[in-house]
Amino acid sequence: MRVDLALIGFGNVGRRFARLLNELRPRVLTDCDLETRVVAIATRTHGAAFDVGGIDVGDALVRVEGGRRLASRLETAGQPIAACDVIRRMRQSDAALRVMIETTTLDVGAGRPAIDHVTTALDSGCHVVTANKGPAAFAYRALRDRARTAGLSFLFEGAVMDGVPIFNFVRETLPAVNILGFRGVVNSTTNHILTALEDGDEFGQALARMQADGIAEADASLDVDGWDAAAKAAALANVLMDAGITPHAVDRAGVGPESAERARAAKARNERLRLVAQAERDTSGSVSASVQLVELPARDLLASLRGTANALVFRTDVLGEIAVCQLEGTLTQTAYALLSDLITVRRRHPQAPDAAPVRRNP
Repeated sequence: MRVDLALIGFGNVGRRFARLLNELRPRVLTDCDLETRVVAIATRTHGAAFDVGGIDVGDALVRVEGGRRLASRLETAGQPIAACDVIRRMRQSDAALRVMIETTTLDVGAGRPAIDHVTTALDSGCHVVTANKGPAAFAYRALRDRARTAGLSFLFEGAVMDGVPIFNFVRETLPAVNILGFRGVVNSTTNHILTALEDGDEFGQALARMQADGIAEADASLDVDGWDAAAKAAALANVLMDAGITPHAVDRAGVGPESAERARAAKARNERLRLVAQAERDTSGSVSASVQLVELPARDLLASLRGTANALVFRTDVLGEIAVCQLEGTLTQTAYALLSDLITVRRRHPQAPDAAPVRRNP
């Protein structure tokens, strides 16, 4: 089955996804009957491109990484066309399935424009796969219901813990189990910084390594000020506990140069300082969430996480505590989460309805 893709956002994660898609193309075609074609790309600084017959992704990668604009530029009155207008052009595709892959930067103010991208895609008949935490952290219920009404998928496995299937794990393998709460280390950048600080490294050097590897957010303050972890906590609480909160409701702390003394003092006591995201449901049924620096006994699972490792511990009503760990977080893991969700869309729609005829005029 052929699937046409719109890549909204073409930064570190979006480009790694494009390359991974090409690397695994024979396997995906053989094992999943999934043939992909990129027909749209929208970027913040390199313009946008659309070709219903398919875009040369290799050329797009070379151009963007060389600081140049995309070849097949879309402009209106000399100005770059908006991402939502690019998404609407997906109606011209005659593919059996149309999917938007959304990898724009997190906005901690209101989750936009990612929420607008998701809404526009669903209204245009596109399934949605995103690594952006904003939609689930700010508007999960509304977007979930919109997707259901349209008979489309809204998936976001890459929003939390990269390629580890957190949301799929609960949705597909824990039927009739209620998540009562969770705690975890969910931000790779700050965990790397804290373990570096306790080993005597400098804050600036540790952060620079994460930026060089493309793991830190484009705006590193989202990581070190705790906003990324707060958005992940809100997304987890909304999806797994029906909390209906936003990152602004999360009691939040971050990591800075001043954390070094505390991290080293904790290590001297055989403890470890970690930035822990957690959520709990109280007796009234409401959910509260927080992101705080916590000194943990060395025997605690979260204390043992070093570098870019992440883990979540779920407290359930039937199975007690369940832990899920990721020992390494890189761009490849996040890109794989996008691919995994894309394959999930294909599996959910083994007999996709006939696509609308190609409309050559936008």
